[in-house]
Amino acid sequence: MSFDTLGLAPVLLPALRKAGFAQATPVQAAAIPQALAGRDLMVSSQTGSGKTAAFMLPALHRIAAHGG
Repeated sequence: MSFDTLGLAPVLLPALRKAGFAQATPVQAAAIPQALAGRDLMVSSQTGSGKTAAFMLPALHRIAAHGG
């Protein structure tokens, strides 16, 4: 799934592409929309599966939405 379809702030998308991230991992595709909806998350997945980005991208989205 493309990061473009997850509902992240548009300002984040060029930075993701520049960093080489084109597609969300399965854990990111499942967690990011839930986090953006304000739901609490508890995620268990392998090392390297993208959990950190699954939590941090919604946090950066909120900062961007508030003019940070």
